[in-house]
Amino acid sequence: MTGTPVREAPSPWAIAGMVGMACVLFMIVTTPLVTATPWWAVALLVVAWVGALLVSVAWFVRRPRMLPVLAVAMAVVWFATIVLGARYLTWG
Repeated sequence: MTGTPVREAPSPWAIAGMVGMACVLFMIVTTPLVTATPWWAVALLVVAWVGALLVSVAWFVRRPRMLPVLAVAMAVVWFATIVLGARYLTWG
């Protein structure tokens, strides 16, 4: 008998990426409290975040070093959406 397989501890990169994803969700959800962002823009950001969360769950074990990159990319998408919406769509 080979015995039971031992499960490895999760990578700190994966944990940091999930914490980053939680921070991005907080930024997305609180955006209408700070700016005059329309509800549909926040809904689209939440849909994009859910898609990124599904990717991060799939990458949690396979590609843990990419999770912080994914969280930063979502933060950039959020920032660009808010700034460009305020600048060109007069949300602010």
